[in-house]
Parts: sequence; structure tokens; C-alpha cells
Amino acid sequence: MLIGRVLSSIWSTRKEESLKGAKFMVVQLLDTPEEGKGRIIVAVDLIGAGIGERVLITQGSSARRRSGFEDAPIDATIVGIIDENQPEVY
Repeated sequence: MLIGRVLSSIWSTRKEESLKGAKFMVVQLLDTPEEGKGRIIVAVDLIGAGIGERVLITQGSSARRRSGFEDAPIDATIVGIIDENQPEVY
């Protein structure tokens, strides 16, 4: 799993049929101690994360382990929201 911060959402008027109902978020990974220097990825958000929140992300085949998304072209999924009162961890 990875830790990241949600930067923004992506609106898509057309997408793969298997992605209908999925919300896309731009997430900066917190994999470096330098603020604002982590990789930026797009992750599917099925739990309702908000902009600015720290989140847990899973990638690869684990990212598609939700009913209805087994065959969807998903590489990263937000699977949890980290409580804001916890310290940053790298």
C-alpha cells in the first residue's frame, strides 16, 4: 500500500464502460520527505475521499478487487482515508 494526498478530481465525460460510476482523483504520493516532490498518480476513489485528505492506495490487481470492477482497467484505488490527527509518515 501507498500513502498519498488528494490534490484534485478529474472529470471525464467519456470513459470505458466498466468504469461507469467510478470517480477519479489526482493523488500525490508521500514517498519522499520533501513536500510536493512525490510522484503524481490517478486513482479511482470508491470511498469518497476529499481534496487535501491523506489516503491509503493499493495498486495492481488488488486495485480491482471490488465487485463490478474485476475486469476494469484500474491500476490504483483509494482504499482508506487516514485520520488527520496522525503524524506524516514517509
